Amino acid sequence: MPISEDLLEILCCPRTKVPVQVLPADQLASLNERIAQGGVTHQDGSPVATPLQEGLITEDGETVYRIEDDIPVMLVDQGIPGRFVNQA
Repeated sequence: MPISEDLLEILCCPRTKVPVQVLPADQLASLNERIAQGGVTHQDGSPVATPLQEGLITEDGETVYRIEDDIPVMLVDQGIPGRFVNQA
């Protein structure tokens, strides 16, 4: 089930307060491919071990947050730096 528009309107990055939007399918696929290859880390430096089912990205593209079982995981340390989405 997609995240509700009402919830999406109030969510923002807990560190920067920048609004978030749903991570587009092509960027999600690209990120998951990079996760499978290894080397993708969370903000705290720990490796991202499992692919994302869904994600949210800050409007400035700086951070991706995982959505697990329709629940956004908005923990700063568990955010994924946007550079892993934006790199070719």
